[in-house]
Amino acid sequence: MLNPRTIQKIVFALFGIATVVIIVPVAIVFLIILFNGLQALTPEFLFSMPRMGMRAGGIFPAIVGTLYLIIGTAVFSLPFGIFAAIYLTEYAADNWLKRLVEVAIVNLAGVPSIVYGLFGLGLFVIFLNMGASILAGSLTLAIMTLPVIITASREALNAVPRSFREVSYSLGASRWQTVRKVVLPNAVPGIMTGTILGLSRAAGETAPILFTVAAFYLPRLPQSISDQVMALPYHIYVLSTQVPNVSVKIQYGTILVLVLLVFIMNISAAYIRARFRKRKLW
Repeated sequence: MLNPRTIQKIVFALFGIATVVIIVPVAIVFLIILFNGLQALTPEFLFSMPRMGMRAGGIFPAIVGTLYLIIGTAVFSLPFGIFAAIYLTEYAADNWLKRLVEVAIVNLAGVPSIVYGLFGLGLFVIFLNMGASILAGSLTLAIMTLPVIITASREALNAVPRSFREVSYSLGASRWQTVRKVVLPNAVPGIMTGTILGLSRAAGETAPILFTVAAFYLPRLPQSISDQVMALPYHIYVLSTQVPNVSVKIQYGTILVLVLLVFIMNISAAYIRARFRKRKLW
């Protein structure tokens, strides 16, 4: 019979093999994208308008459109997500209704993005008559991102020790003063990390913006929130499936820009968490 130390070594070895199996294919794909895409990353490619039906020129409108959608998603999802998490964690009574809402939030996080796209099409584009626009696309992405932000914010708030709240109450602080002065500052790392990760997911989605905001070819920048925009995820889909005789270099260059954008957002989340963790006293 194997002793516990041997079993531990076997389990650790299996964990290591599983890690390699996951990391190696991802690394190979990233290296292929990097090798083929670096050739296209020139100032003209990044900061000029597309020409010749997107077979030449740059992807500047797609980059700007993606940034607009990320900002719009953050504006709509961040306040509602954090306030909902605060209410569920600090104010809501622990009853069947709260548990039902929590289960619904977890289930919504797993809904396919195409469903959110169809929901945004029906509600914002058609029923509220917003048309295909930055506003409709941002609201759709915000609804899709909300479950992630609420879940991450609730976990961050619950991670703050209960003793912090009890000490604050014992000093005469109200519940809102305790949340604002004690709980939220200590939960900021987890909230920010979850928010940025949720936004990075939204930045790479194609289905929701396909129905609500994305334009096939638009060689100009948007003038208002009622305009359509080009976006990197949909632009990659178009280049790969709808535009004949497009250079492979342009395709990989566009993919690399989107991957780098998401990578920068994820690195930013890790950096923010590390900076705030250094300030913790617990």
